[in-house]
Amino acid sequence: MAVSLFKACSTPEQKFYNTGMAGSAAASNLWEIAKMYLRTERKAPSPTAPLPLRQIPAGELSAPGDQATVYRLGHSSILIQLDGHTVLTDPVFSDRASPVQWAGPKRFHPLPFALDDLPTITAVVISHDHYDHLDRDSLLALDNKVGTYLVPLKVGNHLRRWGIADDKIVELDWWQSHRIASLQFTATPAQHFSGRSLSDRDETLWASWAIKGQGGNLFFSGDSGYFGGFREIGERLGPFDLTLIETGAYNLLWSKVHMLPEQSVQAHLDLKGRAMLPIHNSTFDLALHDWFEPLERAAAAAWERNVTLLTPIMGTQVTVQQPGKTAFWWRDEAEPALLEAALAGAEQDAAALKARQR
Repeated sequence: MAVSLFKACSTPEQKFYNTGMAGSAAASNLWEIAKMYLRTERKAPSPTAPLPLRQIPAGELSAPGDQATVYRLGHSSILIQLDGHTVLTDPVFSDRASPVQWAGPKRFHPLPFALDDLPTITAVVISHDHYDHLDRDSLLALDNKVGTYLVPLKVGNHLRRWGIADDKIVELDWWQSHRIASLQFTATPAQHFSGRSLSDRDETLWASWAIKGQGGNLFFSGDSGYFGGFREIGERLGPFDLTLIETGAYNLLWSKVHMLPEQSVQAHLDLKGRAMLPIHNSTFDLALHDWFEPLERAAAAAWERNVTLLTPIMGTQVTVQQPGKTAFWWRDEAEPALLEAALAGAEQDAAALKARQR
């Protein structure tokens, strides 16, 4: 059996690190990042009008059809209906992605559903422990509906501390799998970092996920920089009917741990994906780009690479095997000049990346 080039590694101090990447992902370029935040003039950090939203009718989620479907709920929170099961990825339903609810990034839009309308949830899949992916209040609100929590190594310690039963928690290393009925969940590599405070950097693992059922094969990226692991995942577990790929909160200074949109499209191709749905955007302001820029840049890159891109309005049902067409809804909410500036920024980033490789 072939040996993976990418495996979860830890130091004697039990700190996890990225295979083949020198230094701490969390601590790189801190001074340059601080200067950029002080100097950057923000044009459109958040929407100035309510974003379009489809409110999911009560009862719709409790009666899944025969076809595999997904709903984008916001940021990286996706509701997947596959083989009659409901799966949630990184559920963050609080108003702020923050350790406190009186400060921190505030959500751009309301939830497209009522929590009470959620059906029994076969599995909650967590990618890593950052506050915009692992939300204590959301998990506790959902707990009586959840059968299993699938998490990377050591992330289960957070859940146990919050009172979630140990027998509901499954912790996996990269390339390990867990089966629930007809669904196969595999924790796969990602290039990122972890920590919920200054004192617990990289003490828990981060991961992407392959979710395979009879009705479809899906990939959920969590957070990651672009790296060769996507190609290996595609070769070992692809092709994927749908890839849910991080596209947002990026910058050249931290591109090792958050992909640029053009890299997100390349990751989709590496994964042998059939259709791509960009996630990690349009809900929280977590970087310095305009709120709509990730979708505009991803749409341009997808057009150039002949990639089927799905950009549904939050709350819209997407059928995995017949996903429909791209909806350019953000263009109705953004100034044309800023859309043009977003594409100019993509060219500048591409030139800078090429210069790095010389």
